[in-house]
Amino acid sequence: MDKLKVAVIGTGHLGKLHTKMYKMIDNCELTGVYDADRDAAESVAGEFNVKSFNSLEDVINEVDAVSIAATTSAHYELASLFLQNGKHVFIEKPITATITEAEMLVQLANDKKLKLQVGHIERFNPAVVSMEKYISDPKFIQTDRLAQFNPRGTDVAVVLDLMIHDIDIILSFVKSKVKNIEASGVAVVSDNIDIANARIQFENGAVANVTASRISQKKMRKMRIFQQDCYIALDFVTGVSEVYRLLPVDKEVEEGYISFGEIGVGDKKKRLVYEQPEQKEHNALKYELELFVDTVLNDKTPVVSGEDGLRALRIAGIIIDKINKSLAALK
Repeated sequence: MDKLKVAVIGTGHLGKLHTKMYKMIDNCELTGVYDADRDAAESVAGEFNVKSFNSLEDVINEVDAVSIAATTSAHYELASLFLQNGKHVFIEKPITATITEAEMLVQLANDKKLKLQVGHIERFNPAVVSMEKYISDPKFIQTDRLAQFNPRGTDVAVVLDLMIHDIDIILSFVKSKVKNIEASGVAVVSDNIDIANARIQFENGAVANVTASRISQKKMRKMRIFQQDCYIALDFVTGVSEVYRLLPVDKEVEEGYISFGEIGVGDKKKRLVYEQPEQKEHNALKYELELFVDTVLNDKTPVVSGEDGLRALRIAGIIIDKINKSLAALK
């Protein structure tokens, strides 16, 4: 096929953004949108001059793939319906509301030999994309993801709303199994966990300290990575990444690096250099959806597969369980 026929399921905030982006992708034909809220669907359809489907059955008859941006609790039911009917699926994070649902969804996609991609958008942030050649063997990772309060995400714990972004990225960087997890958190302005911190230890010795809050005064989304002779700072808000490296004193400084001179003594002396890698200027959501379309059209493995989404959800589930148990013990 020359173009992938796609429909957007769910026309809330994210669904509207998906609709806008698909209209801009050349090798994609946006056939329309669907939402159980007919007025919401009609509004978005009218804004972007696309069809508003009357039923999910109508969608099935006119698409090759769907983009699911509905509430998390509806993810499994919607995705399984389309997979059962031979349609490829892009599904926003978290993949599903429960681990069991995610496991069944991944198995279904594999059985049907269909593409299932999970919308962990930060994988496509310019700051992360520019880091691919620098990340080798992280020893310690520190993340801080703080957001101003928005009632839209409070149907789930902040671990699933915000922290799961960093969990997914950390799991993609650290090529090792998780050995142990410690976690703490509290509910402040909602019925779910609003602030959470987790310490994730890996079998290879790497450690990640992950913090997320949705009641911050200001927005902060940063990750700091420490590996042998290298410190990397990522800012997900600005899309900027910075690299500080220790090189042998006799190694010629590469073009684009700034040398801060020599540090250390004797045979341990190293040259400290700084680089701000060139960023690929792109809209992360559009890039993510472009790669999904390309994955289906050219039979590629999704950058963020269903298995990736399941793994991140499992770790998030452990963190939530540990927080809930610690809170229960205090009562």
